[in-house]
This record gives sequence, C-alpha cells and structure tokens, in this order.
Amino acid sequence: MTTAAQTSVRPDRIPLGMALIVGFCLVAPLLDVCAKLAADHVPVGQITAARFLVQTALMLPVCLMMRLRLRLSSRLWPLIFWRAVFLILSTYLIIAALRFMPLADALAIVFVEPFIILLFGKLMFGEQIGPRRIMAACVGFTGCLLVIQPSFVAFGLVALLPLGTAVSFAAYVLVTRALRDQMHPVEMQFQTGLAASLLLVPLMVLAYGRGWGALDLIVPQGIDWALLFGVGFFATVAHMMMTYALSVAPAATLAPLHYLEIITAAILGYLVFDDIPNGLALWGIVVIMVSGLYVVHRERATAAAITQPPGPI
Repeated sequence: MTTAAQTSVRPDRIPLGMALIVGFCLVAPLLDVCAKLAADHVPVGQITAARFLVQTALMLPVCLMMRLRLRLSSRLWPLIFWRAVFLILSTYLIIAALRFMPLADALAIVFVEPFIILLFGKLMFGEQIGPRRIMAACVGFTGCLLVIQPSFVAFGLVALLPLGTAVSFAAYVLVTRALRDQMHPVEMQFQTGLAASLLLVPLMVLAYGRGWGALDLIVPQGIDWALLFGVGFFATVAHMMMTYALSVAPAATLAPLHYLEIITAAILGYLVFDDIPNGLALWGIVVIMVSGLYVVHRERATAAAITQPPGPI
C-alpha cells in the first residue's frame, strides 16, 4: 500500500503540483457557487451535510480500487475527528455567509487564514516569527477590515462569519499537517468525509421537524439536488487536487498561486450573481493578497537561510 510518507518532493514533479493548485483555484469556487445558489432554498446545515455525504460516497470506491485501508487505528481517530470538526465548522460558516455576501468578499476575508496559521504557530508550537512577518500579518488584517467594513454595514454580523471560517480552516490545515505523513491523501479524504457524515447525519435527523432553522431538513426540489451534489463533487475534486499538489511540491512554491482563487471567485461572482466588490472592499482584497504574498516570500527566505550550508571557515 502506498502511503503519504513514501511520497517525496522531486523537482521534476513541481510543475505537476503547480498545475494541480491552479486546478484547485478554478474548481474550489464552483462549490461556493453551488452552495450560494442552494442556500436560497436549502438549510445551511443540510448543504454542509450533503458536502460530506457526497465526498464519502465518491471516495469509497476509489479507496477500494486502490486497496487502501478502511479502518483506522485508535491512534489516528482523534486527529481525523478534529480534522472533520474543523472542516465542518469552516464549511458551515462560509455557506452561511454566502447566503448574503458577495462571493469574492467572503473568500477574501477567509484568506487571512495564513496570518492566523502564523499566530497559531507562535502560540501553540513556539515558532519564531520575525518582525517583518508580524508587520505583514497586521497589514493583512487591515485589508480584511477594509473588506469587512462595507459588508458589516450591509449585512451586519454575517460579515464576521468568514473570519470564523478562516480560524477553523487554519486549525484544519494544522491537523492535516500532523496527518500528512501517516495517511494516503485519498484515505485521508475518505475518512474525514466519513467522520463528518457520522457527526452530521444524526444531528440532521434530530433537528428534523423541530424548527431549528439552519439545521432543519427539507426535501430538495428539482435543481437543488444537482446543486447539493455539486457542492460535494467540487469540494472533493478541489481538496484532492490540493492534497496531491502538496505531496509533490513545496507549500511555499504553491502558496502564491493559491491567491488565484480570489480572482476566480470574483469572476464567477460577477457572471453568476452580478456581484462586484465596491472600491473599499477591492482595495482590501488587494492588501490581503499583497500581504499574503509577502508572508510567503519571508517563509521562503527563512527556509533558505535555515537550509543554507555553512560557508568555509
């Protein structure tokens, strides 16, 4: 059985990783489009549950064909559980935000996630963060506020939901790092989808008919079935692309390309919903992207300094 631990980064495979992350940036916003369209008729909790049920159904036959293990050791279950919990939270919060907010605005706020990972790394793992990265993170948060401000005026506290997504997704990324060398990417996606489904389905059944709003269940009608499948399908494809990309190319190489997702979201938001970020939000998006790219640059510089062989004495 092939495991993630057996995968090494080879220079000749880096272009493949870059192509996969570009594919992620093209596909991932499609799940947001499907979720935003479905949220007009389907409760947010049901859309979230559909995302993981479809993922589990799609990944099961792939696991079987690849002869990957379907049972987890007791050592891995806690990590999979928390990975599923954080992904449920990030998915639910962004879908709830997309019911009201423009696609590009919501996604731009989520992109403060790299700065949150910096903070988590400092507080939880004692990682050293230089003053320039701290300054870039502060500037990035300022850009986030520029996006939130007009959204907060228009939508109220809903504008803060993408911040919750950013925090949850940052925690999800950290758990994924811990699992990366212990599980095959396909196996990880299946087990996460299964764990999330096992957590959500009983909750949906319990909420049925109780008037719990976003957690209630309805019978989807017509196009809603296709939209719910689309949420799960595009989420599965996008996350597999990202997982495989990270297995064949360094994260620092791929990170700048990830910002293409905001551009894709802005284009789809305009074409599908006629959404155009206002001037203040647009400046905020630019500030977030530039600050994030600078953080990536500093990560590269720090990594290069650490791995630089000593010169002659």
